[in-house]
Amino acid sequence: MINFYFYGHACFSLVEDQTTLLFDPYLTDNPFQIAQPTTIDCNYILVSHGHYDHLGDTISIAKRTGATVISTAEIANLCASSDCKTHAMHIGGKHTFDFGSIRITPAFHGSGIAGGHAAGFIIKLADKTIYYAGDTSLFGDMELLGRLENIDLAILPIGDNFTMGIDDAVEAVRLLKPKQVIPVHYNTWPLIKQSPEEFQDKVKQALAIPVHIVAPGEFFTITQ
Repeated sequence: MINFYFYGHACFSLVEDQTTLLFDPYLTDNPFQIAQPTTIDCNYILVSHGHYDHLGDTISIAKRTGATVISTAEIANLCASSDCKTHAMHIGGKHTFDFGSIRITPAFHGSGIAGGHAAGFIIKLADKTIYYAGDTSLFGDMELLGRLENIDLAILPIGDNFTMGIDDAVEAVRLLKPKQVIPVHYNTWPLIKQSPEEFQDKVKQALAIPVHIVAPGEFFTITQ
């Protein structure tokens, strides 16, 4: 059993037994104010790119908990320079960890760090395959990712302006063919205000794939 805990924006954790993976830990300045970095425990921190609303509190949490930061080489090196434990990867690479495996995928977005590249993650955890797209536009190779990986859950941005909006995210679901979807990266600020219910309805009507709306501070148990 895997639990998805949502802290708002694009910050969430996946918890399976004694393993906690924390993603894009934007907590201190997160308008939703669900948790503070001093209250978070985790084994791994996955960072999709270096913008402040994703790199967030990575360094302070990693130093306090001893969690391993998994990211592209540039972000991993930045965190290592602050005495964090890191595992550097890059686009197209895959590595096996004690909990399962991670594949780093492209994300079409700014890197937030010199020489870097924004990324997404495909995580094998327990018996599930979970795709977190990171901040990205729609891109055609999502169809390839869906063919290479039997995705149980896709976690996709829908906020528009900086990432895919609702209609492009619906098309992303069509390409990926996941068993279920959770939207993120919306309603943090007025500029990315969107209706997750509209997204849910459009995916249901077009593809009959369930979309689970998880409010900040709530969790969803991945069972399918």
